[in-house]
Amino acid sequence: MTIQGASPDLYNEDLAPAKVRNWGPFSIFNVWTSDVHSLWGYYLAASLFLFCGGFVNFIIAIGIGSLIIYALMNMVGYAGVKTGVPYPVLARASFGIWGANIPALVRAIVACFWYGAQTAAASGAIVALLTRLQWFDEFNKTSHLLGHSTLEVICFVVIWALQLLIIQKGMETVRRFQDWAGPAVWVMMLLLAIYLCVKSGSFAFTSDVPMDVLREKTADAGIPGDPGSWTALFGVAAIWVTYFSALYLNFCDFARYAPDKAALRKGNIWGLPVNLILFSLVAGVTTIAAYDVYHEVLLHPDQISAKFDSWFLAALAALTFAVATLGINVVANFVSPAFDFSNVFPRQIDFKKGGYIAALIALVLYPFAPWEGSAAHFVGIIGATMGPIFGVMMVDYYLIRKGEVDVEALYREDGEFRFQGGWHVNAFLAAGIGAVFSSILPNFTNWLPSWWGVYGWFFGVAIAGIIYYVLRTAAVGAGAKTAKA
Repeated sequence: MTIQGASPDLYNEDLAPAKVRNWGPFSIFNVWTSDVHSLWGYYLAASLFLFCGGFVNFIIAIGIGSLIIYALMNMVGYAGVKTGVPYPVLARASFGIWGANIPALVRAIVACFWYGAQTAAASGAIVALLTRLQWFDEFNKTSHLLGHSTLEVICFVVIWALQLLIIQKGMETVRRFQDWAGPAVWVMMLLLAIYLCVKSGSFAFTSDVPMDVLREKTADAGIPGDPGSWTALFGVAAIWVTYFSALYLNFCDFARYAPDKAALRKGNIWGLPVNLILFSLVAGVTTIAAYDVYHEVLLHPDQISAKFDSWFLAALAALTFAVATLGINVVANFVSPAFDFSNVFPRQIDFKKGGYIAALIALVLYPFAPWEGSAAHFVGIIGATMGPIFGVMMVDYYLIRKGEVDVEALYREDGEFRFQGGWHVNAFLAAGIGAVFSSILPNFTNWLPSWWGVYGWFFGVAIAGIIYYVLRTAAVGAGAKTAKA
């Protein structure tokens, strides 16, 4: 679509509606294989397995969560297919042409945290491999820099730099990379599970991890109840849904390249509930087998591969997981901030420059490593910040506008989405109140129950969405009365 009268402060080629739509079901499917099949994705799935206390409970909780994820991603994806615009541009419809910069920056900063977390996980796999050699192991123990071992810093910087090469030619390169990176890790995951099952001498769907060990490993995550209880299962499903909170916002960055809704649905059904449940199943089997073999709970696959007797198999596992983690970083944590930063300064920042800014921020965060600690707790805190934005945008798109948006007006300074000088006060008021209950109160005070933070994303979506709907319908009604008068 050619935009007539577009403002140069709101438009560049990267932010324009998609012209080429060649992301079929396989490419959409591989968005999810690249997003999930990473060291952090495995780490979270294995961590959540401990809360379930058994395999059947785990599949039930993950299955329910995966169906919710599928429904939410379709909602966001349909908007992307219909409008052809990326997330920060779509946000202009609800937050205003200038106000959309705020939710865009929130998503971008969250992506920077995830970018650092995934890069650290990938570099950790390489460190685990290298320290099998005596010289590297000694160097890792004796030399330190920036709060980490010097070997960890070197590996982080190398992995960090390699990711920048992937996006040199834009989104088409991203598509080609993810089309083979995602399936590659599936093969490695199966090999890892088979290796451990053979070594343990059994293929088990039941866990013999003692309850006291489960309690110890899950104590700091904030999920209420003993492992295996109904409250724990609900918490697992909630955390699993929240894990994808960043992509609920910017999945339209990818969906806009799909030719139609049918291709999107087909890619999503295989990539989300089917793929997520199977991936989680493999993670659960691997966790059980690893405990049977090594008599300890190993949640990181690089920890497991580091114990392999075969150097070749350990190297293959480390390299595959590292490559797969590069895949998720490019898909989930590079594309979004690249568009988001470009949206703020479209004249000065294009897709590549926006991505470089995100990568630089992740590099600066590395010495502080805010992603270390409980996987469930980290996911809950990060995800809760984006719930209110999602609530406002989906209520605006589906309930207020009934799925109809004037795309050309999204790029004009004097159009429908100017609101109050380019800012939509009602949207910010609703999102602000939602953020108080989703992020601020549960994380910085003890005024709410301890379990509240686990469901922070849901509270943020519901509270912000309801308040926005009330304010918006009231404003529309007042405007109609004024027009009649």
